[in-house]
Amino acid sequence: MREHAQRLQGLGTTIFAEMSALAVRTGSVNLGQGFPDTDGPDSLLEDAITAIRSGANQYPPGRGIPALRQAIVDHQKRFYGLSYDPDTQVLVTTGATEAIAASLLAYVEPGDEVIALEPYYDSYAACIAMAGGHRVPVTLRAPDFRLDLDELRAAVTPRTKVLLINSPHNPTGTVLSDEELRGIATVAVEHDLVVITDEVYEHLIFDGLQHLPLTSYEGMAERTVSIGSAGKTFSVTGWKIGWVTGTPEIVTAVNTAKQFLTYVSGAPFQPAVAGALALGNEYFDDLRATMQAKRDLLCDGLESLGFGVHRPQGTYFVTTDVRPLGYTDGVDFCRMLPEKTGVVAIPHQVFYDNTEAGRPLVRWAFCKKPELLEEALHRLTKL
Repeated sequence: MREHAQRLQGLGTTIFAEMSALAVRTGSVNLGQGFPDTDGPDSLLEDAITAIRSGANQYPPGRGIPALRQAIVDHQKRFYGLSYDPDTQVLVTTGATEAIAASLLAYVEPGDEVIALEPYYDSYAACIAMAGGHRVPVTLRAPDFRLDLDELRAAVTPRTKVLLINSPHNPTGTVLSDEELRGIATVAVEHDLVVITDEVYEHLIFDGLQHLPLTSYEGMAERTVSIGSAGKTFSVTGWKIGWVTGTPEIVTAVNTAKQFLTYVSGAPFQPAVAGALALGNEYFDDLRATMQAKRDLLCDGLESLGFGVHRPQGTYFVTTDVRPLGYTDGVDFCRMLPEKTGVVAIPHQVFYDNTEAGRPLVRWAFCKKPELLEEALHRLTKL
């Protein structure tokens, strides 16, 4: 039998699948894969049940049900002052992952270069490869994980087509500043680049910081594919309801690819998410405060155990350096950890092309119940 396509080379089983299987086999506390261990708000869950029982179980409209598209428009206006037409400027997708894939398929020709902030979520590398593109990393380096704008400018070549920007950034937790975003916008406009922005952690930002949508900067609205998702905000990662907003031309381009991926999905979840997006500010404030408390619980505990801790500004992941504990390789550390302590984490270096930059770093998810985080910290004392 012939080998698989060359563009899939190196895209084997994900580290998340490997470590989650290891967690099950060893009975470990899984702080690896980023999913909460509590469900979203009751109203959201009940709305989905009602929709199922009311018959919302067949194909929804290709761009998403009108109520959800309108709710996304209202959300963007409410939180960021951005205005969109729900009929032409919103597309509902099967999670943010499909939105990223469809956006890259829409804009990347074989051989085009895509600049992405490294370390990057593993689906970025896969989706760029499947689109035939060539990824070009710009590294966010420890300990502060800030964007070096000079490095970004130097990465642009005549073959550069797309900037893939993630803020709040997974896995480092960096929230790009106004200065950094202005720099990105300047580069994008100067070189006429398409910018795809993954903003799924927009409501998980701590310490009083604010999410600033890149599309709101001068010259960016006509070139920015903005991507959001219900999964992280409402703790329903398995529902896979995401969305794209942009100009009518952008949304049509992305939909041209998306319609031949899943076509549609999540029929009974769409009206439920529409209702959740309209929840009062109290919900979003409580989500942020609760997650920040969990961040501090895990960060303080890991610091007390001797890890070098990089406290995140957003997302629900904390990055640690394992060298203070006498280890040098995050992959080896994470493969040893379940057997020795009964805890699972994710090595950073799988998110890098420049693996040396991520070699001593390990990512831990804190979107878990406090008692589970405390149990994990207790088990880690075996180190």
